[in-house]
Amino acid sequence: MNPGSILVTGGAGYIGSHAALELRGRGERVVVLDDLSRGFRQAVLDAPLIVGKVSERAVVLETLRSHGVDTVMHFAAHTIVPESVREPLQYYGNNTCSTRTLLECCREAGVKHFVFSSTAAVYGMPPGGIAAETTPTAPINPYGTSKLMSEWMLRDLAAASALRYVALRYFNVAGCDPQGRIGQATPNATLLVKVACEAAVGRRAEVSVFGTDYPTADGTGVRDYIHVTDLAAAHLDALTYLRGGGASATLNVGYGHGYSVREVLASVERVSGKRLAVRELGRRAGDPPTLVARADRVRAELGWRPQLDDLDTIVRSSLTWEERLLRNPW
Repeated sequence: MNPGSILVTGGAGYIGSHAALELRGRGERVVVLDDLSRGFRQAVLDAPLIVGKVSERAVVLETLRSHGVDTVMHFAAHTIVPESVREPLQYYGNNTCSTRTLLECCREAGVKHFVFSSTAAVYGMPPGGIAAETTPTAPINPYGTSKLMSEWMLRDLAAASALRYVALRYFNVAGCDPQGRIGQATPNATLLVKVACEAAVGRRAEVSVFGTDYPTADGTGVRDYIHVTDLAAAHLDALTYLRGGGASATLNVGYGHGYSVREVLASVERVSGKRLAVRELGRRAGDPPTLVARADRVRAELGWRPQLDDLDTIVRSSLTWEERLLRNPW
């Protein structure tokens, strides 16, 4: 029997659009659901797009049924940590409550497989800054908590039904499609690599560094930066795993090593040939000093093999995208 369609929620957003692109490149039938509040119609390219919210039960059910969906890849969420600290109820509503509605629809429509976009923020501040899947979850901001609550709902639904899932806990996503077809176009973005590349092409006057007194080698925060295309590939590997009968799993997706904020900025300067104006500020609420993946299990269980594990490569793809946006803004 041929596999059904794949619903990509948030497929007009940064990560979801890259996953949809990779899925379609493999010949999968994809339909995107996005309310376009933070995504871009252009990022969907020519995939079918349903404009609507994950919280709209009637829209979701109709989409699942009319497109013969048997797999959902759920990216739709708000993802900005400082915003979640300021607006916690927005995050619990948009991330957690909407996911509950989506899961209810999946159960009713008989969806078999679910790949969930989770986050390393569920770990909070792990000892030594290294997080394995066995590390206790202790989120320190509403964003992380909203995602952890969604993981719990997914786990419990799978225990009570035939649905099987893979929850992928992302570390710091960066970079853009190496072929330059799509990229991150979020206004007032907060992800460091994008912000620094915007500054390098003249779209920002400066880059703010939040915290220079962390207990790290150079005083700035350390993160595990993963190229968005490698992350998208992990979703395809998760799909293959589930179709092959794999049991439900929760897995980290990162490279297993980190770079400091200063190292990222040095890479942007090196790749762009431009000197960045840097403004040093105090720490932000909800930011751990170090957060790096222990990511052996995703390789062992899904067979994931990243191809773009190089900081300058990540930066170069982002810089190329920012230069394109200067010529052709979204």
